[in-house]
Amino acid sequence: MPMNQFAVRRLGRTEIRATEIGLGCARMGMADRTDENAIRGIRVAIDHGVNYLDTSTGYGESERRIGLALQGGWREKVYLQTKMGTNPARHGDYTAEGTRWSVENSLRLLQTDHLDAVLIHDPTDVGVPLAPGFALDELLKMKEKGLIGHVGIGCYEPEAHRRAIETGRIDIVLTFLRYTLLDQSAAQTTLPLARRYDVGVQLASVFGCWSGALAGLEPKDNPRAQSMWSWCRDRGLNLRRLALHFALAAPIDGIVIVGPGTPEHVEDVCCEALDPVPAEIWRDFKAEFGVGVEP
Repeated sequence: MPMNQFAVRRLGRTEIRATEIGLGCARMGMADRTDENAIRGIRVAIDHGVNYLDTSTGYGESERRIGLALQGGWREKVYLQTKMGTNPARHGDYTAEGTRWSVENSLRLLQTDHLDAVLIHDPTDVGVPLAPGFALDELLKMKEKGLIGHVGIGCYEPEAHRRAIETGRIDIVLTFLRYTLLDQSAAQTTLPLARRYDVGVQLASVFGCWSGALAGLEPKDNPRAQSMWSWCRDRGLNLRRLALHFALAAPIDGIVIVGPGTPEHVEDVCCEALDPVPAEIWRDFKAEFGVGVEP
């Protein structure tokens, strides 16, 4: 398998040097998947040179399965990131006590003594975890003790990103569905603000989250995505490859998080990430749809 061919990027002001794609492990935790599926998928990604793994307490069996996959020396090959606030046992608990419980539970499941990053995950009101004595303060205490390398936020609303970034105390922001071939709204909100504060950016759900509108199969419920899919099909192209390289070309100090759910899909996405889209294809695609990558 190819090794270390991915570009290594600066992740904002952190000292992390992450590969341009990271592996999101939400699907690895689904109930209809197996431990063996997750272990193989994670190790296929690492064998391809991916050095960043992302998960969450809210992703089913994901943390436990990652813990299994990283035994036997694999943990030392990757940066490991999880999220707090969405564990089904304490969903929406951003208190200091709940935050510490969540991180300690993640450390146990992931079978590690430290986490490279922990993100505040999907708060309904971002003011709660950012309030004095709540999640952000507790995560920073754990950072001072060396249990956490960096602290961030992962959520959908750009206003939540703004409020978190403007505290000056977070290192990473994860945004999803806001920088894709279908929606580039983060380019006017989160991305420039993150650059101003030197916060690392992670782009997630670049294939359209669970709907998978840009994942390569015909997206019959999304007319614009279907037009893009048909355009690619007529030229022998895979829309997923274009969606991935569009995100990889984003103006960020950061990485793209991809979330394939099987070893075979991990293999496909890794290979596609190493196969650039020619400039003439982007020229024609942009002429048709008004979005693309500048040469």
